[in-house]
Amino acid sequence: MPMEGAEIAALIKAGIPDAEVEMTDLAGDGDHWSARVVAPSFAGMPRVKQHQAVYAALGGRMGGVLHALQLTTAVPK
Repeated sequence: MPMEGAEIAALIKAGIPDAEVEMTDLAGDGDHWSARVVAPSFAGMPRVKQHQAVYAALGGRMGGVLHALQLTTAVPK
């Protein structure tokens, strides 16, 4: 069963409390998601580390119950 966008966002926010998360259902099927994660705590982190922080917040669900996530990370302007 696919993960809901709200559930994905909640996991990210739990792991990165200062994050703002915007979810988009890419295919309209509830199974292919895009997440834009903006967090002050990303300041000074390379993009790879930012993505790793998001994956860590998802607790190993990538590649399992969550198999399609397009990820964009940023620091607030």
